[in-house]
Amino acid sequence: MIIVKTREEIELMRESALIVSKTLGMLAKEVKPGVTTLQLDKLAEDFIREQGAIPGFLGLYNFPNTLCMSPNSQVVHGFPTNEPLQEGDIISIDCGAIKNNFYGDHAYTFAVGEIDPETQTLLEVTKQSLYEGIREFKVGNRVGDVGYAIQKYCEDRGYGVVRELVGHGIGRKMHEDPEMPNYGKRGRGKKFVEGQVVAIEPMINMGTHRIKQHRDGWTITTLDNKPSAHFEHDVAIVDGKPELLSTFGYIYEALGIVSNEEDEFRQKALVL
Repeated sequence: MIIVKTREEIELMRESALIVSKTLGMLAKEVKPGVTTLQLDKLAEDFIREQGAIPGFLGLYNFPNTLCMSPNSQVVHGFPTNEPLQEGDIISIDCGAIKNNFYGDHAYTFAVGEIDPETQTLLEVTKQSLYEGIREFKVGNRVGDVGYAIQKYCEDRGYGVVRELVGHGIGRKMHEDPEMPNYGKRGRGKKFVEGQVVAIEPMINMGTHRIKQHRDGWTITTLDNKPSAHFEHDVAIVDGKPELLSTFGYIYEALGIVSNEEDEFRQKALVL
């Protein structure tokens, strides 16, 4: 059952989402060769608590950390480790926070130093596919419309779209209805309604869409060991249209990137 949010609840969810966005922005300056993902995990936990929030992943389904850290061929749900990041790696950082009893959930794949052009293109295509999907999240459309837009954009460019892992509704629980696959057929699935909030999160592989789950029950890698990218936003339907609750703006501010990619999905400008 889809749990519709009031305008007031959506604004509380925006606060939770932006805490995650600020956390990723803080981490953007710290992602570099030589740092370990466990060091980043500790920074994130401390930062989230300083914002008056609770790490959303820590203890969720018995997950032992604040961040899911998935380098290179890891798709999602990787554990932070003591292994240092290396020049040319990519690292997907997925982060959650709880404030006012609502979850925020948000992910970005970072380049570690200089990466090769082929991997850079994977990141750009995956991120753009996120916005292709968000554009279809509006009153009257259906789950399949979002999935179709993401799938077509990525597969037309030769990338694999992971099937087994999906986005989701979000609210007082991390995972609510509906599931939001990154593939699908137009006009299929549950219809979107005013006040709905979801996390849309394409997970896109450079090679095959097939994946392997490891014995730890969490870590998932691409079957061919080629790189995978993951980008995620929290989005509400406000006045019939998609409204971003999260932002990559803090990341871009930290990295000196100028972008207007989010502007069409905000009714009023976000002040960082």
